[in-house]
Amino acid sequence: MKKLNIIVVVVFLFVGLQQINSQSIAKGLGMYIFPSEGQDQATQDADESACYKWAIQQTGYDPLNPPTVHAAQVDQSADGSAVRGAARGAAGGAAIGAIAGDAGDGAAIGAIVGGIRGRRAKKQQNTAQQNANNQAAVNKANELEADYKKAFAVCMEGKGYTIK
Repeated sequence: MKKLNIIVVVVFLFVGLQQINSQSIAKGLGMYIFPSEGQDQATQDADESACYKWAIQQTGYDPLNPPTVHAAQVDQSADGSAVRGAARGAAGGAAIGAIAGDAGDGAAIGAIVGGIRGRRAKKQQNTAQQNANNQAAVNKANELEADYKKAFAVCMEGKGYTIK
């Protein structure tokens, strides 16, 4: 029974490897290649392999091992925005408090409200900046892949293939 299980596993592995090997590099990149000069499958596979290596040399990008593009992290440290907000709030609160008859209480309330607003504004700015940094990282990764695909396509076209 163990021998039968081993044979079944070996057969499945062999079939799986054949399917992996039959998928071309271009298909893995989402590209379609037509052998315009009547090249056979073995020639096309060899040409794709050569162009795969050439495109890596030209671009420094390997689509099978793409580099991780990290987004720059936003500085989360205090920058004084809460203090500035508190100072503005205290000044405004003191003015309103003076009209109402108690400038001290107005300044205290204004400082608290201003400090909270200053911290909120800082958090919103940090979030917006981090989102922009994340998008820039995605754009850079897409740019690297597109550059590689362009080099691969140029190589394949140079070898007599139509590629889309």
